[in-house]
Amino acid sequence: MFEMMQAYVAALMRRFRKDEQGAALVEYGILVGLIAVICIAAITIVGTQVSAAFSKIASQITGI
Repeated sequence: MFEMMQAYVAALMRRFRKDEQGAALVEYGILVGLIAVICIAAITIVGTQVSAAFSKIASQITGI
């Protein structure tokens, strides 16, 4: 009985060690989310600076 249980636990452990597909999917999801947050933050920061630059240029053009 003990040997059969030991074999079952060993087979179960091997199966869990081989099955890494779910973990990879979660890792890719986290990476995609992190990249999206970084892109949104960068676009927000750069967009504000670009808007300020265009406003400055527009005020100088209309002042001529």
